[in-house]
Amino acid sequence: MSLAKIAVPALILLAVGGCSRTGEISEGGITAVRSACPRVGVPAGTGDITTFNPPASREASAIDVVAVLTNVQSTCNDATDQIATNVTFDVLARRTTAGPARDVSLPYFITVVRGGSSVTSKRLGRVTVRFEEGQLRAQTTGQASATVDRSAATLPEEVRRRLTEKRKAGQEAAAMDPLADPAIRAAVLSASFEALVGFQLTEDQLKYNATR
Repeated sequence: MSLAKIAVPALILLAVGGCSRTGEISEGGITAVRSACPRVGVPAGTGDITTFNPPASREASAIDVVAVLTNVQSTCNDATDQIATNVTFDVLARRTTAGPARDVSLPYFITVVRGGSSVTSKRLGRVTVRFEEGQLRAQTTGQASATVDRSAATLPEEVRRRLTEKRKAGQEAAAMDPLADPAIRAAVLSASFEALVGFQLTEDQLKYNATR
């Protein structure tokens, strides 16, 4: 994985969205390590799913299966023009009533988000958990993949120069945060990507997760 070391003032450290970081101190500031690989996570409200029987009911007595998407991990190959990220995750499920063996298929998505708000791609899939006879709990592993164009995830040279230029104590420039410049901040944000995975929920399911 190729990493670009950027020497930036301490105040920038928490402001550079989409970057992995290190606290290594170097001349002229703190070195932050920015990877072209997207950050991976689960969007709020999409990490669990509840199904009902009958489907239209929202009574606690009608809950059929509850599942949680957890243990999200990723590997990234940024050695080519198309940066490929593979994501794995566990699904832990529980049914309300033990009974015969049963397979339950649950929908999920992986989406690539640019700059914190712009969805550039989305793919859907399904993961199946199998409840063995008489068992209330089941577990399985799912996987998904996403790609990002390297050129889109690369900072323009002028922006890199502004962020990496050395700053000496006492100089006016040393006290200036490059990200205070709207153009620099916008460029960093535009080159920052996230690969987000979660359950593909209906509007009713999203409302249920938000209000329960």
